[in-house]
Amino acid sequence: MKTKVLYHDNCFDGVASAAVFSRFYHERIRPEAEIFYGGLAHRPDSIFGDVEFNGDENAIVDFKYNSSDSITWWFDHHQSAFLSSEDEAHFHRDKSGLKFHNPEYKSCTKFIADIASEHFGFDQSSLGNLIKWADIIDGAQYKDARTAVEMEAPAMKLTLVIEAGRDPVILHRIIRDLQYTDLSDLIAHPYIAEQIEPLFKQHLESIETIRKVAQFERDVIFLM
Repeated sequence: MKTKVLYHDNCFDGVASAAVFSRFYHERIRPEAEIFYGGLAHRPDSIFGDVEFNGDENAIVDFKYNSSDSITWWFDHHQSAFLSSEDEAHFHRDKSGLKFHNPEYKSCTKFIADIASEHFGFDQSSLGNLIKWADIIDGAQYKDARTAVEMEAPAMKLTLVIEAGRDPVILHRIIRDLQYTDLSDLIAHPYIAEQIEPLFKQHLESIETIRKVAQFERDVIFLM
């Protein structure tokens, strides 16, 4: 049994959603399934044009609805989840009980975790830190601006790697590792740590550049 999980690419919430769904799916649905992944990106032409739904089951998380009969599972929290009124009508006609949408959630990660717990008896407690940070990052719910800008927290440093990542092998490894590894431990893994250093250095340099050229007037920052 092969299951394909398609997720919002280069996005912390997308990657975390894929990790939480995969952990839930293995524990409560199909422990024997071999899960593989595919990233989805918003494009001006055809979003799903060249995407292959080539699993025995296919899941889409943190991304727009697709009415293909090949899609078994779907989770999204965006108000813009449907590309057309026909897609939205198709979703509302679905009786599988495996497709979910709720735009009141700040992150798809927490949405998946709650649905998995409430409907399928999944214990999300061991993923609490990942779920919390996905909600903070995707909902911009930082305790202060410094937390968002300085990116000192492990989740923020991992975000640098995810957003800059162009190698799907690494992103898919992150998804697999996030299922059982806490964020602070994951960023210490050599394949992550070696990427964080140059990305974080570049980020700090950008902050200094902005400080030098920015002008603050009446609660507005102007970049001159």
